[in-house]
Amino acid sequence: MVIHEMSLEECRDVLAQGYVARLVCEMDDQPYAVPVNLVYDGTYLFGFATMGLKIDCMRSNPQVCVEIDEIKSQNQWMSVVVFGRYEELPDTLEYKTTREHAHELLQKRAMWWEPAGVAIEYRDSPRTFSPIFYRIHIERMTGHRATPGALDDHAEHTQDQSWFRKMLSRVLPT
Repeated sequence: MVIHEMSLEECRDVLAQGYVARLVCEMDDQPYAVPVNLVYDGTYLFGFATMGLKIDCMRSNPQVCVEIDEIKSQNQWMSVVVFGRYEELPDTLEYKTTREHAHELLQKRAMWWEPAGVAIEYRDSPRTFSPIFYRIHIERMTGHRATPGALDDHAEHTQDQSWFRKMLSRVLPT
């Protein structure tokens, strides 16, 4: 397997195709990672939620990280990491157009609302259902792509030819 750094355009393509992402947020020095449905419009990532820990965390600390990947096999995958800032899109006249844009984009995905609906149904202390639309301002992103390489085709490499085994031999007793 060979791992390549992806270009910004390749990263954007993965974001545009991705369905499920992992959102990482933090509150009181405790990281929280959760799968979310996000859509990318070429500038922002848009999402939908109801009140819960994820929203509490992002309101407390708007700095977030998002990871989205596409895995075809163990040695053929793409992974993009986005560093950004959460912005809630309140149900006000000021955000009406942006909320409509987010809703329009999200509706193109089947069952886009399901995670928020399921969360409401199983909550210990149900709160009033209030849809929360948000966007993530992308501050920077990186990506890596793995492709099958020459090493995958030549499994007969001896132990002393393997860079990984050489590295391990330096740190592990023989």
